[in-house]
Amino acid sequence: MKPEGKWWEPLEDGKVRCLLCPRRCVVAPGKRGVCRVRGNVNGKLICLGYGEVVSLANDPMEKKPLYHFYPGSYIISVACNGCNLKCAHCQNYQISQMECPTRYLSPEELVEVAERYDSIGVCFTYTEPLVWFEYVMDVAKLARPKGLSIVLVTNGQINPEPLAELLPHVDAMNVDLKSIDDDFYRDVCGGGSLEATLNCIREAYSAGVHVEVTNLIIPGLNDDPGQIERLVEFLVGVSPDIPLHFTRFFPHYRMVDRPPTPLSTLLRARAIAESMGVKYVYVGNVGDERLNSTYCPKCKRLLVRRSGFFEVVSYLEGNRCPSCGEVIYGRF
Repeated sequence: MKPEGKWWEPLEDGKVRCLLCPRRCVVAPGKRGVCRVRGNVNGKLICLGYGEVVSLANDPMEKKPLYHFYPGSYIISVACNGCNLKCAHCQNYQISQMECPTRYLSPEELVEVAERYDSIGVCFTYTEPLVWFEYVMDVAKLARPKGLSIVLVTNGQINPEPLAELLPHVDAMNVDLKSIDDDFYRDVCGGGSLEATLNCIREAYSAGVHVEVTNLIIPGLNDDPGQIERLVEFLVGVSPDIPLHFTRFFPHYRMVDRPPTPLSTLLRARAIAESMGVKYVYVGNVGDERLNSTYCPKCKRLLVRRSGFFEVVSYLEGNRCPSCGEVIYGRF
């Protein structure tokens, strides 16, 4: 029997309104919300996807990407079969947008898997972990007392109240900031709220969660220098320490006719971010270790060399630069 969801309210005619994310889906009996993970069973919101795992792997932390959270470590990575966005460029659309076979793993079983493979913790990723709210919470309550970290790779689409409940149980997040324009969420992501993602970043950092941010740059949609400047302005306003990953777009899903992002566009975005004070800026999906290695923001010494996801060499002394003593944001 699947558990009842935490954030919802009853409506007339047996309908329910989900209060977990900004969509606030009104769900009729026997139907599911946009995420397909939460549904109406006999007038109650039930977590139909609770523990139903569509993907499981032991990944390098760099793949998330999380570059300042125990570089070179591995983490058990798990996904549900759903998402509360409908991005036309989704890289994992086969498991986020389509119904797939799943296997049930109880919270206890998932924690056992993490321990068995010497993982640093559990990462909820690939699709959207926030719609798995109750399962994430239950896993966290078992995993963290055992010294295991809880990591989310998320679009940040969650309402403030459930976010406040969740954050004390999370160690790290990579938040996918799709664009700094609400229109992008409506037109490209099929809905959602820019403000929800911005609030997630602000509140997570304020709560002491390790935060990194990814922005996938898509030609003609969110690559305008003015947009990049506004995105960076927001991030620096939260903290210039937050690592920013600009990622290269490749044609995929419903955007197979759009060209890949030119390297020059990515380098321009990186230059803008650095000029505006972001201390750690990375360029992903380009295969250049210089753009994915960590350098001291003060003396520019190489601190963590990354060649792909699997070859990671750290020269840090604790969390400090060995040359000038600068404290580096993150957990090492």
